Amino acid sequence: MSPEFWKGKKVLVTGHTGFKGSWLALWLQNLGTKVIGYALPPPSNPSLFEIADVASRMKSLAADVRDLDRLKSCISENRPEIIIHMAAQALVRLSYDNPVETYATNVMGTVNILEAVRYSKDIKVVIIVTSDKCYENKEWVWGYRENDPFGGSDPYSNSKGCAELVASAYRSAYFNAEHYLRHGIALATTRAGNVVGGGDWGRDRLIPDIMNAFMKNRLVMIRNPNAVRPWQHVLDPLNGYLTLAERLWQDGPRFAEGWNFGANEQDTRPVSWIADFLVRLWGDGACWKYDSSNHPHEANCLRLDCSKAKTQLNWSPKLSLETALDWIVEWYQGYRNNEDMRRLTQNQINSYQEREIV
Repeated sequence: MSPEFWKGKKVLVTGHTGFKGSWLALWLQNLGTKVIGYALPPPSNPSLFEIADVASRMKSLAADVRDLDRLKSCISENRPEIIIHMAAQALVRLSYDNPVETYATNVMGTVNILEAVRYSKDIKVVIIVTSDKCYENKEWVWGYRENDPFGGSDPYSNSKGCAELVASAYRSAYFNAEHYLRHGIALATTRAGNVVGGGDWGRDRLIPDIMNAFMKNRLVMIRNPNAVRPWQHVLDPLNGYLTLAERLWQDGPRFAEGWNFGANEQDTRPVSWIADFLVRLWGDGACWKYDSSNHPHEANCLRLDCSKAKTQLNWSPKLSLETALDWIVEWYQGYRNNEDMRRLTQNQINSYQEREIV
């Protein structure tokens, strides 16, 4: 992505109080973007949003994507040019406990965003962030492509497949590429893999569970050590979203479709490999153990084929998994040592921008 493009742009980020949203809001602030955030309060305590003082250089609205009238008012009052929709109920296990909230947020929240966009005269680009779990998982050893069918056997995964279908329907009915000169809106969806990074405090997520245990000198319990995931640092898919937004701005009809922004093939690793690597990085007697108790079903193997983004957007991950895990340990050790976490997070963003593609 081109830093110059973002200076002065008005961008609405939904879900800016979450893990990925906080990283994105900080990055956009660094680029000189006028950021408007629309989200519920931070979903965890502690949270990256508060630790890194994300709200200090943006307009932050405490609001719910399930509230269509409030969304319309927000867009009318702030007149954003670009929307990146990240607000979601993002946890598989929580979706088993509360499927109604999961569908209401992930499906109807997406409907509300796109319905509000219909009445805007300023918006040119809309990116709906879903998940690699939107695909019908057949436990293949190869990566899913953008034209594979959507599905999902748990409420979270299924809701993300539904969000993709909603976006596709709105694109066909209201933002069709053939009539782009009339409506001027380019709509795309994005899917990433298992995103990791400093400042993630999500419940029942591998990295937060491990880091919390390490900081408290406790044994880590791992429930599915053989599960294989495409691990990637949070900045890699965010770089993909920003790159895509630029292309949508410049040539909307050509890029208004679904995109995968996943990990490199060599960074698709089992959970046990991640745990072992972090144990070595952290030191200080850190260790983990298999949790053999019963747990809800989760997909065992997920991979994304990102050849489309690499070919058409010239996007590729910049951080190897080893580097990503090293940055994660640096972040949480900095937090443990009471460092300035806004500065540390921004330093990692700056270091990322300066790196070449691996």
